[in-house]
Amino acid sequence: MTLRIAPLAETEVDALCALAAETWRRHYPPIIGTAQTEYMLAQRYDPKIVLAELARADVWWDTLCEDEAIVAFASSFPVEDGQAVKMDKLYVHPERQRMGYGGALIEHTCERAARLGYGRVLLAVNKRNASAIAAYRKYGFEIGEAVVKDIGGGFVMDDYIMEKRL
Repeated sequence: MTLRIAPLAETEVDALCALAAETWRRHYPPIIGTAQTEYMLAQRYDPKIVLAELARADVWWDTLCEDEAIVAFASSFPVEDGQAVKMDKLYVHPERQRMGYGGALIEHTCERAARLGYGRVLLAVNKRNASAIAAYRKYGFEIGEAVVKDIGGGFVMDDYIMEKRL
């Protein structure tokens, strides 16, 4: 088996969006409900939205492939006037979780951030997503603050902002 982390290619966007949909529909309904899960998938994982982000120089999309199939992905971008990088997305196929793939993408994101001179990596995680919070703590993230953000459609994101200093 060959593993590789590489930038997302335009030709892989549909596969990434399908992976996101499968992962979200298996994980999030017990945490945020089916309606909010579908709303957020439409907001974030329409191929046109991902392609638009991919065209930007200030957003990094990374895939982790197992024998050429995308099994995990992450996206990140600079925030706080260049002081930090926000890991905006990190998802691993449910059947590939707990194999170190998420950790490899976290490490890749942190290495890029450090190489480019950023001092911290931030992320938002739902307060009820205990498994993700535990995983992020394992990789050196700490809870910094609690936030509630209106995302439209009658939905909010009720998150912790976690931070890792580099």
